[in-house]
Amino acid sequence: MTALAAGWQHHFVTTNQIRLHCVSQGEGELVVLLHGFPEFWYSWRHQIPALAQHFRVVVPDLRGYNDSDKPSSGYDLDTLAADIQGLIQGLGYKSAHLVGHDWGGVIAWHFAHRFPQSLNRLAILNAPHPYRFLQELAGNFDQLRRSWYVVAFQVPTLPEWVIQQNLRTLIKNLLQEHAVRKGAFTAKDTEIYQAALEKPGVLTAALSYYRPIARSPGVVAPLGRSPAPVSAPTLVLWGEEDSFLSQRLTEGIETFVDAPFNLKFIPNCGHWIQQEVPQTVNRELLAFLRHPYRQLKSASQGQREPS
Repeated sequence: MTALAAGWQHHFVTTNQIRLHCVSQGEGELVVLLHGFPEFWYSWRHQIPALAQHFRVVVPDLRGYNDSDKPSSGYDLDTLAADIQGLIQGLGYKSAHLVGHDWGGVIAWHFAHRFPQSLNRLAILNAPHPYRFLQELAGNFDQLRRSWYVVAFQVPTLPEWVIQQNLRTLIKNLLQEHAVRKGAFTAKDTEIYQAALEKPGVLTAALSYYRPIARSPGVVAPLGRSPAPVSAPTLVLWGEEDSFLSQRLTEGIETFVDAPFNLKFIPNCGHWIQQEVPQTVNRELLAFLRHPYRQLKSASQGQREPS
């Protein structure tokens, strides 16, 4: 971590009445990287130095995670997207490129619909569009089976207690056991993730992302009508062997984007895509973020990366 961290800056940005801890590197156009559950900024450790050669890269701990503020509320998509809008403005920018994985990707999708004027380009890594996710939860038994934890997390207090009693085993199982590329996580990496989750208030905050999922206007409203299409060029990278999210979630995903769109499947890769195949992800992100719009393909069918 020491060698990778050369040139990184840790700082706080006030946004939407909370403070987000951020790691930053580089200069130029702003790229914001959004992590998922149960991670924090550290999940982007392989991308920060690569992207910082061309951009200003800012990686926040999302609301409730690691060293960011942990309020008792505000874990709905509207508030989480507003956190990122305020972060961009707090950094002195009018717009940014947004890259999100897992929950960070869900927030990025919602941000693209709610704050289109603040988005340059959108990159999604193994994260469903919220509209498609709820569709699949309602009608796809396979996805419901994969997402059993979403239902389990609705119970108050008990999940936190169970996780706390088994945190080390849980982290190892979530990261190492569910990774296709087993070398993606060292013992030290899992210790770092465990330490971040052990901080007071983090577990309750992290589970709070799941608890408003069935009642958040930002999620439920699309079930009645499709949201306005994303107007920014969009790239979706998907590890083919994701054990948490079915590939069916990518079907029809291009209908949510009215701009150049590309969907690429990464073989021999699981859910933790930016950590399992960091070089591939770095190459794809740099090509997407740096190339003129005309070089992006409008694609309704996914492309498959070579092994």
